[in-house]
Amino acid sequence: MTDEASSKSPAFARRRTVEWVDPHVIAAAGHNVAGLDFLRSLLAGEIPPPPAIQLLGIEIVSVDPGTASMRMPAAEYLFNPLGSVHGGSLATLLDSVMGCAVHSTLPVGRGYTTLEFKMNFLRAANERSGVLTAVGQVVHGGRRQAVAEGRLSDSSGRLVATASTTCLLFDLPEAVAPAPAG
Repeated sequence: MTDEASSKSPAFARRRTVEWVDPHVIAAAGHNVAGLDFLRSLLAGEIPPPPAIQLLGIEIVSVDPGTASMRMPAAEYLFNPLGSVHGGSLATLLDSVMGCAVHSTLPVGRGYTTLEFKMNFLRAANERSGVLTAVGQVVHGGRRQAVAEGRLSDSSGRLVATASTTCLLFDLPEAVAPAPAG
């Protein structure tokens, strides 16, 4: 992934190049392992990060049972027309960290998806914000649903946003081997 000023564009233009791995390969890698083991493999670099994580520049910092931490730069490629990080980028970071907190509690053969998501923006994130850090924590884990909360802070420790989510928990379908290429 690279960020650079474009030599073929006007002086104000910038370029960002993003590469990613087939998301089906990533999903297959997590199909037959417990959620915490899958996330720790992502953290260790044994499994590549999902494309959305690559695109936004998010980095997994830590995972433990029921909690996860991620960071993302308050970089200009994420800015909205007002010169601050787009709220959708902040929401993606919080949704990801809360989802990973839930994922870390799941045994082999179980999956999740976001059912509901609520976010409170408390201050703008901009070039002065530095690296943004999000922490997700499971507050309830049941058989069918899990609830998690997230907090997003700037590099000075100031709270930028909070969020909560409800996730649907379900049994994963049997893994199907991909068809051979050719």
